[in-house]
Formats: sequence, C-alpha cells, structure tokens
Amino acid sequence: MALPENKSNRKVSRRAVLASAAATAALGGTQVLLPRPLYASVARPETTKAILGFIALTDAAPLIIAKEKGFFAKHGMPDVEVAKQASWGTTRDNLVLGSQGNGIDGAHILTPMPYLISTGKVTQNNVPTPMYILARLNLDSQCISVAAEYADLKVGLDVKPFKAALDKKKASGRAVKAAMTFPGGTHDCWIRYWLAAGGIDPDKDIETIVVPPPQMVANMKVGTMDCFCVAEPWNEQLKNQKIGYTAINTGELWAKHPEKSLAMRADWVDRHPNAAKALLMAVQDAQMWCDKLENRKEIAQIVAKRQWIGAPYGDVVDRLEGKFDYGTGRIVANSPHIMKYWRDHASYPFQSHELWFLIENVRWGKFTGKEDFNSLIAKVNREDLWREAAKELGVPAAQIPRSKSRGVEKFFDGKSFDPENPSAYLASLAIKRA
Repeated sequence: MALPENKSNRKVSRRAVLASAAATAALGGTQVLLPRPLYASVARPETTKAILGFIALTDAAPLIIAKEKGFFAKHGMPDVEVAKQASWGTTRDNLVLGSQGNGIDGAHILTPMPYLISTGKVTQNNVPTPMYILARLNLDSQCISVAAEYADLKVGLDVKPFKAALDKKKASGRAVKAAMTFPGGTHDCWIRYWLAAGGIDPDKDIETIVVPPPQMVANMKVGTMDCFCVAEPWNEQLKNQKIGYTAINTGELWAKHPEKSLAMRADWVDRHPNAAKALLMAVQDAQMWCDKLENRKEIAQIVAKRQWIGAPYGDVVDRLEGKFDYGTGRIVANSPHIMKYWRDHASYPFQSHELWFLIENVRWGKFTGKEDFNSLIAKVNREDLWREAAKELGVPAAQIPRSKSRGVEKFFDGKSFDPENPSAYLASLAIKRA
C-alpha cells in the first residue's frame, strides 16, 4: 500500500537521508519499500535504543520484520533489540525488571497481560508495574488443537462429542488436561470460551495447565494434554507431525478478534515520548508490509530462522498465506480468518476489546468486577499515541478508526458483547466463576 505524501514535509533532512542509506547498506543493499523516509519535522528520538521481547510465534512478525527490514532504523531507532523470551511468564518478569535491570522495555504480548501486570495481579508480591498498550499487532489466526487419540471425533466448534470422550476418559481414572499459554491471557480466554460453550467447565471438568508456546507440540507428543490453544506455527507443526489436528481457528469463535499487542513500560514511554512515537511508526510501517499477501512467503522465510521462531519453513508458510489444512479432511484454501496485521483496523487498539478481556477475567475470577475498568483502560490503553503516530506516518483517514469502540461484538454461539453494557454479557454466560 502506497501512503500519500504529506506535502508540508517534502524536504528531507540530510541526517534522515544518511540514516536511510545506512539502513539499506546494513540490509546488504536490500531496498526498504514502505512507505516513506523519516522527515525533518519528526521530533528527534530521545534514545535510539529499546529492548522488545517476543515469543516464537508468527504474530510477532511486525517486530521481527521491523528489525530485519530496517523499519526501526528508518524511523530513527536503529538500536532497537528484539529479544526472544522463553515464555509469557519470562516476558512478564523481564518487563518488571526493565532494561535497566537487565530486562526489557516492551514486548509482543498477550493483550490482557499489560492489565494483569499494571494491577499487580500476576507480579511478585502483587506489586504493580504500570504498562501502556501502544498498538494491536494482529487479529485472528490462533488455533485450538486436539490430540490424535480423538481423531475419529473430528472435533470442531461443537465440543459435545469431545465432552463425552473426556468424561469417559476421566471415568477410567485418567486425567484430562487443556493447555494454554498464560493464565488470563488470550489463549486462556479462547480455550475457556470454546469449552464452556459446549458445556465443559474449564475449572471443574478438565484441568487447565500452562505450557509455553514452543513446547506445546512436544508436550502433546508425550501425552501431557488432550487439547491446547496457541498461535502458529505450533498448530500446523502438530498436524504435520500427525500428533493431533486443528479443531478450530479462533476467528471461528469471534471473527476479527484482537490478539497480541505491543506494550511498553509506562515509565519508558513517559521518559522517551519521541522515541515511543518513532518506535510505533516503525511497527505500523512493518504491519502494513506484513499484511501484503505477496510478502507472506518472505515473512515465513525470515521468521522461520533459528534466531526468531526456529521452525521449518513448511510449518510456517501455509497458514500465513491463509491455507488451513485442519488435519481432519477439512481444508480451507483462502481462510477469512487469515492473520491480519493491518487490514480491518488490526493495528488500532480498540478500548472496547480490552474491556471484553477484562470482563472475561471477571468471569473466571482474575478480577472481582468491582474495579473501575474505564479508568484502568484509560491509563493503560494509549490509542492517542497510536493516532499521533499514524497521522505522522501519513496513514489515510479511512484507515484510522473514528471511535475507541468497535461496537457490539458477536460470537459463534449467539452471545453478544455490548461494551456499553458488559454486565448483560456476563449475565448471559452459563459457566463462570463470577
């Protein structure tokens, strides 16, 4: 997508030209395509360095591509480090430390986590570490996978046959387990919603366990769990190794649902507002590049490398291109639930979406429901910074949402979430702790 030139900013500073040339040289002569150079009117970043964590998942691609293709350098942040984390728990711990304590400044992160960290719900001694969400990184394309022992069931959106099989397994004295990646995180929300919609209480009928994303396949292979929820490429790898199969793409639960976010320590952003904007512009730039289907093979080649995801290219590329072989005979060649990095306002952090995650965490007992969520969201969600960066970047007005809310959301089981009346949504749910 070619973005329009801001006529008031046509003159490029000598420093910006040199920085752009240096970035190109660093890429071995590869020309960066999107969308325009750093202009003289952009305030100079207070620092050129930040350390951003990521987990080995394809939805970390905007950060990986921003580094590999020179977008950070293009926007005056050449010293950004994108550092692999072992788990979401490690990500949390390193965010609490901050780079000054040999941790990290920000991260590719499960959207609810900045709220859980900011409120001290998941930190040591419940000490809060204030966080800001600067952008959403993607929509859709997580998956729920089921072990090969249930291959005859071909489990999908309807989990009732799965429930009967789990009940039979439990009656024989064997444990049944569902794995997700972090308590209260997005994958926890998706697998709980799916199970509960089919009458399986995720706290009573099955044991819910935490497994880091890159360890999901190995744990399923040794029989640790009956099902799991995680991002790619681990569902595809599971299917390719014939250890299990894909039950659903999470976009089938909730079309165009929010997933990962870019979050930073609040104190880092407050100390470096210009650097935060430059970093955000680089990520937006990378998201636009990632969203182009013609770039998806190259993305797969890059992120599959050992220092990033460390998985075979064949496990990465198909689902990035929207080709979903569920391993049950069901094949979707052009899935509407392909991972979206920019289209459909994928990058904008709608505050209504974060309210849904908070209400789900009330549902399952992480919050009491007595909290002032509107005030909390106003502190953590920095959609104002996203808008500033997008306008500076020259993003067309049609690609910048007019409202902080996407409105009423509808789910596969007929439930609706109205951000103006979240209590009605919570009341409509049969299985819950609240």
